[in-house]
Amino acid sequence: MKTSRKLLEQLVAFNTTSRESNLALIEFVRRYLSELGVHCELIHNDTRSKANLYARLGPAGGGGVMLSGHSDVVPVDGQNWSVPPFALTERDGKLYGRGTADMKGFIACMLAAVPHFLARPLAQPLHLAISYDEEVGCLGVRSLLDVLSRCPEKPDICLIGEPTELQPVIGHKGKLSVRCEVQGAACHSAYAPQGVNAIEYAAKLIHHLTKTGQRLAAPERQDARFDPPFTTVQTGVIQGGRALNIVPAECLFDFEVRTLPQDDAQEVTRDLEDYARHQLLPQMQAVDRNAAIRFHPLSSYPGLYTAAQSAAARLLAHLTGSEAFSTVAFGTEGGLFHQAGIASVICGPGSMAQGHKPDEFITVDQLDACDAMLRRLAAWMCREA
Repeated sequence: MKTSRKLLEQLVAFNTTSRESNLALIEFVRRYLSELGVHCELIHNDTRSKANLYARLGPAGGGGVMLSGHSDVVPVDGQNWSVPPFALTERDGKLYGRGTADMKGFIACMLAAVPHFLARPLAQPLHLAISYDEEVGCLGVRSLLDVLSRCPEKPDICLIGEPTELQPVIGHKGKLSVRCEVQGAACHSAYAPQGVNAIEYAAKLIHHLTKTGQRLAAPERQDARFDPPFTTVQTGVIQGGRALNIVPAECLFDFEVRTLPQDDAQEVTRDLEDYARHQLLPQMQAVDRNAAIRFHPLSSYPGLYTAAQSAAARLLAHLTGSEAFSTVAFGTEGGLFHQAGIASVICGPGSMAQGHKPDEFITVDQLDACDAMLRRLAAWMCREA
């Protein structure tokens, strides 16, 4: 029987940066589970270069618990690593490598626990899910959820093993990212009024977003369960202009909205589109009728908040021995599972303080504690008969 430490070593060796294929890792997991007698279903992307993995064990029927993790990791480009990023290195009780915390550590524990679940008389099924492209907008899991939505035996609860240092988490914000493209009209800067300055109009749009963010931060809209306790709006990328003596004809900028679960990010974009359509475009097109402002959604995922009194939260409290429920600032696939009718909670080994950084690590103690938590889950799933 493989340990979580050994499995993590094998998982880290697969370069599953989101721009790469994850099929080698998925095939490794499929073979591992097949040798244990567990059948897997693979849900591929359109080009068949990536796949989600779904497996189910235990008794027939609906309900049960799903353990879920994503296989992709963020790039190591430009980071100063002191150890090989795609080889596990142990030092002073820490296991270094890309994805150790986010989130191959949990997947290793999940796989190591399968023999414990198989050896027990489970009263309800255990579901396993490994997705792709979580790091670039929670893209891959959507096709897996499409399959589950048509399945009469989908789970009741999903435990997503993102790194929380095994603290019980029941919520996070949602996210919407959008690209705005401003098409102006170029001319010599000495005759600037004869052109349409795309950068200046982009600046007006960004200023409008800033004012929207200030309104959303008003005290009456805040929710102390989150940090920051309000929906945030920020512009992260801007490009435009070719030379100082040319009125710029193009400018684009990317902005994001990170919403409290009760807020709707689309309200921000609708308000910005209305401002562009009714106030800016008439000014721009009075100078050049081909001037335009276009919006292109880049990615999105919903927020999550699972009630502390829910069955999912009560199970999480039992597994962690804590009712100190909290939220996290980063996003997960939990909101998508919740939308699919599967109550979701978040708890996994390691800390996101190490995620996405050079020399990412997880401690041996955290792996051991996660192993113990999943053994408690196996025992709980037997007692529910």
